[in-house]
Amino acid sequence: MKIDLTDSTASKINKALVQGRRAIGTPAIGMVLTLVIVTDEENAYDALKAANEASREHPSRTLVVIRRVSRSPRDRTKSRLDAEVRLGAEAGTGETVVLRLYGEVVDHADSVVLPLLLPDAPVVVWWPVNSPLDPAKDPLGALAQRRVTDTYSAETPVRELNARADAYAPGDTDLSWTRITPWRSMLAAALDQVVCDVSAVEVEGEEFNPSCELLAMWLADRLNVPVRRSQSAGPGLTAVRMETTCGPIVLDRADGSLATLSIDGQPDRAVALKRRETSELIAEELRRLDPDDTYASALRYGVDRLNTSSGEAPAPGETPAPAATAVKTAAKAPAKKAATKAAASAPAKKAASK
Repeated sequence: MKIDLTDSTASKINKALVQGRRAIGTPAIGMVLTLVIVTDEENAYDALKAANEASREHPSRTLVVIRRVSRSPRDRTKSRLDAEVRLGAEAGTGETVVLRLYGEVVDHADSVVLPLLLPDAPVVVWWPVNSPLDPAKDPLGALAQRRVTDTYSAETPVRELNARADAYAPGDTDLSWTRITPWRSMLAAALDQVVCDVSAVEVEGEEFNPSCELLAMWLADRLNVPVRRSQSAGPGLTAVRMETTCGPIVLDRADGSLATLSIDGQPDRAVALKRRETSELIAEELRRLDPDDTYASALRYGVDRLNTSSGEAPAPGETPAPAATAVKTAAKAPAKKAATKAAASAPAKKAASK
C-alpha cells in the first residue's frame, strides 16, 4: 500500500500511517526500532532496498530523508515537505516513509523526523553517502543511539578514517568495519589453533579500500606487531599473512568468494568468505546497539599511522601513508635512531684513538 502526501506535515504523515495500518488489517505496531536513512535521490533506491531486506530480521519504521536541491533563489525560500507512506509488502516487514524536503526545511530535517520516531524505541541513523565529519554532532545523528557511516563511499577513504577517529563518539560505527567481521573471526580462530607468537603481519587488498586499513589497524592494535599493507587488484581484501614462531599462517581469498586457510603443519582448508551485500551489513549492525569498543580502539590506534612518520599532519593535497606501513615505519624508528647516533659518534671515537 502506498499513500502520497504533497506539501504535508508530520501530523498528516502520522495519521496516514494509522489509516494505512487499519486498511491493511495490521493496527498493532510490532517494530523494534526506527531506522533513519539520510541520502540523496540518486542513492535512495539502493539504500531503501537494503533496509527493506534487513527489516525481515529487524522490523522497523524506516524514515528516508532526501534533501532536494532548489534551482532558484526564489524556490530556496519556499519550504515544502512531500511524503510517500509505504506499508505492507512494499515496506518489508515494517513501515516506510520517504520524506522529500524542499527549501528552508532542508536545514531542519531533525524537526521533521522527531515527531515520526517510534516512542520508547532505539533510533539508528545511516548515511549511505555524504556522511558528516562528526556524526554525533549532526542534528539527525544527535537523535540516535547508533550512527552508521560508510567510508568506502568517500572520495578519500584514508582521510575519512582520520576524521572518524578525531570525531569518534560512542555509538559511531562504519560499514567498512562491518565488512571485515568474517575476516576477524577467521583470523582469531586460526590463532586459537596454534600456540605461538606472531612476529609480523601483511594485509593485502585494493588500494582505496578502507576495510583493508581497518583490518591492519585492528591487527596492529591487538597483536602489537609490525603490520605491512600491500596492494592487489582485489576484489576487496585478498589476503592476510602472519609470520609466527610456528610457521606462517595465510588466509588467501583471490576471487572474493572462497578463501584458503593455510597453517604450517596442517592441511589447507577451504573457507566460505564471500563479499556480503549492503542489506547483510545493515542487518548485522542492527543486532547490537551498544558502543563498539573494539572498533573504537582500532580506529584510534590507527589514526596516528595515517599521518606522516614524523607525526605531523600531511599537507593539503598530500596522500597520507597507509596505516600499516606507518606501523612498520614506527617499529623500525628506534633502530634507525640508534644507527644514526652510532654513526655520529664514530668520528669522535676515531679522533680519540689517535
